[in-house]
Amino acid sequence: MQLLHLVMGGRVKDPQSLEFENLNDIDLVGVFGSYAEAEDAWRGNAQRTVDDAEMKYVIVHLHKLLEPALPES
Repeated sequence: MQLLHLVMGGRVKDPQSLEFENLNDIDLVGVFGSYAEAEDAWRGNAQRTVDDAEMKYVIVHLHKLLEPALPES
């Protein structure tokens, strides 16, 4: 079963939050068909920006938004 995941990132106002400074500058890495693929993309981008505490990359579980009744994976 294809479970869609979005990987995105950008500069946050506070490293403890997910409030992005400028939504126009969000880096949309891509949409992936499995968590493993999304995690690989997230890890690559997060490691590339590890020295910048205000840069944060996240994985969004699109399949949970599109079909919330699906079982966890």
